[in-house]
Amino acid sequence: MALSRAFKGGGEVVATATAVSRDVVDVIAEEMAWGVERAVEYWMSQIEQALTDRELTSLGRLYAVKDVVERYRSLTGKPEKMALEARRA
Repeated sequence: MALSRAFKGGGEVVATATAVSRDVVDVIAEEMAWGVERAVEYWMSQIEQALTDRELTSLGRLYAVKDVVERYRSLTGKPEKMALEARRA
């Protein structure tokens, strides 16, 4: 656990422990990164499936990808924001 020092009025040094150790922060960061990686893999596989479906026409594949994107937006609650950003690009 990391310690920091603080001075009291009379020049006395008081050691205080930080509330969260570096190890805990590292574990949380690793878990967050793993979650993001899994989510990206999931959505990319959904798009890949839509693009490689041999039973669909080219236009059907395009609509299938559009459906995946709309499902993503709906589940993440970002439909309006992402649509606005897409129009600006």
